[in-house]
Amino acid sequence: MTYSILIVDDDSAIKESVEEYLKLLEYNVKSAINAEEALEVLDTFKADVVLTDIMMHGMDGLELTRRIKESLDIDVMVMTGYSAEYSYEEAVKAGASDFIFKPFRFEELDLRIKRVLREAEFKKERQELLKELEELAITDALTGLYNSRHFFSQIKTEIKRYHRYSRSLSLLILDIDFFKDYNDTWGHLEGDKVLHGIGKTIKACMRSMDTAYRYGGEEFAIILPETGIKKACVVGARIKDNISARVFEPEPGKKRSVTVSIGATELVDGEDFRSFISRTDKALYKSKDSGRNKITSIIAEPENNPDDS
Repeated sequence: MTYSILIVDDDSAIKESVEEYLKLLEYNVKSAINAEEALEVLDTFKADVVLTDIMMHGMDGLELTRRIKESLDIDVMVMTGYSAEYSYEEAVKAGASDFIFKPFRFEELDLRIKRVLREAEFKKERQELLKELEELAITDALTGLYNSRHFFSQIKTEIKRYHRYSRSLSLLILDIDFFKDYNDTWGHLEGDKVLHGIGKTIKACMRSMDTAYRYGGEEFAIILPETGIKKACVVGARIKDNISARVFEPEPGKKRSVTVSIGATELVDGEDFRSFISRTDKALYKSKDSGRNKITSIIAEPENNPDDS
């Protein structure tokens, strides 16, 4: 991998000698004569390390370091010949990854650059690992959807956003019809294949703004931000129809399909997450009580305006 370095120094002799040496080591190198020019270069040049002098005309190296760290994920090394005026602590406080005094041996500079690059790679790997662990903590391993813990966290967040911006928010809860019978007949391993397949179907039917969750054993939930009840029912109907069209083969030559019942609701002013979920559950049970394989919406209050489709 070729790393990219930007050198910033208003002493042309030092800038050019450092640039020449680093190019010999096969770094991708660019240079700037001052901080203002360096910021312009960074608009188009993706540097891994910025090597900057502190004492420069105009903006100094410490201010340049602060400006870079405010908006870019780039390591900065500062160099100075004025050891009495600047300290390592000042450089680190400004955001620098390392500090080197002039005059320096080129070999020392190379070693310090390599150390900064190694630490940057370690930091990147650690961040990626933490991201993977966070993803695992909120993901249901079987279906690939988010888990119920993340559902409760996210629905509270979406309700807060609803109250802040007054944008519609709808919720779907799905339950697999007669899933216990399927498990009893074909076994839990085949039941797991159904859960996995339904997870894939839900993902394929969702819009980019929607998020889906394995809510319980055979229950799923979908949060639909900026969506009124009519559009939510359209999404729900699409999911319902695609699930019923999916074919499973629990044994060779035995083809089976499953259906889902769905409850749909839209959040109303002043409603908390408990009431919102409870109303959606009641809509789901109406779907089950009235024949299954359907979607039922309950608007505003559980006892008013049931709408079966």
